[in-house]
Amino acid sequence: MERLVDIEKISFDDRNEVSLRPSKWDDYIGQEKIKRNLKVFIDASKKRAEALDHILLFGPPGLGKTTLAHLISYEMGANIKVTAAPMIEKSGDLAAILTNLSEGDILFIDEIHRLSPAVEEILYPAMEDYRLDIIIGSGPAAQTVKIDLPRFTLIGATTRAGMITNPLRERFGMHFRMQFYESKELAKIVELASIKLEKPVLADASHEIARRSRGTPRIALRLLRRVRDFAEVENEDTIHIQRCQYALDELGVNDRGFDEMDLKLLELLIQNRGKPMGLSTIAAALSEDEGTLEDAIEPYLIANGFIEKTARGRVATVKSYELFRLTPPHQEDSLF
Repeated sequence: MERLVDIEKISFDDRNEVSLRPSKWDDYIGQEKIKRNLKVFIDASKKRAEALDHILLFGPPGLGKTTLAHLISYEMGANIKVTAAPMIEKSGDLAAILTNLSEGDILFIDEIHRLSPAVEEILYPAMEDYRLDIIIGSGPAAQTVKIDLPRFTLIGATTRAGMITNPLRERFGMHFRMQFYESKELAKIVELASIKLEKPVLADASHEIARRSRGTPRIALRLLRRVRDFAEVENEDTIHIQRCQYALDELGVNDRGFDEMDLKLLELLIQNRGKPMGLSTIAAALSEDEGTLEDAIEPYLIANGFIEKTARGRVATVKSYELFRLTPPHQEDSLF
């Protein structure tokens, strides 16, 4: 089943339509505390004419980590080179990337928790000493060649900060956790994006889309595109609340932003009557990948108190039972 609220999958039209990413610092909405701190560090680095310290951005997908990295490069007046950890298969791949950087450049590595140990070993001296240590040959004849690198800034992004090794994490001078967005912030993002799409959305409709977007800008923009399609077919110049509600209901996104997969997950846990259920068991029952459950489905449900993550597994909270208008099991019943 394809999920409209899946933040990982990007459809063909999403890639080829006008970019809805903000291009200026002041246009980036949300994550205010992170922006304030980053602005101080950026201004200080520019004043000293130094490269910005390495930055680690972590949090659920779709919250703007890649966009923020591009805006940092814009503010620093630096070039940015973008890659993803799964694409760096060998240490030689990383060495080629690093030796092609110029002074002050920014290297953005997405999914940085997926770097292999061999590649990480190359990255340590590069981040700390701006030096590349390459071993040529093997055995007693092996030699280490040291290559000086220009001072650069590494921005790493990950949805699983816990999977990053301690040595790598400690080499980042700044750590920022991206938070889910408030409804009013998402509504503003939707309104600005609708202008770019040349299909203005009315205020009450933008709040409706925001309310069903799971606190995630990427989902809000995807829902906006689909609602716009419904308005386009009806030859409507603007997106109004009635069309918005009809479209989202037809798309199977309820007033909390839950789709069929979310509801199936909650129903599965409720049927277990308070007993913890392991991730592998849930994945098998829902025919879904464990990584997708952890990265794309669970974070919002946990953050909003519908699921509790325990050492023994996942448990539906009282809030989930209330959602389905059911009586939660007594605590003593859940122990057996």
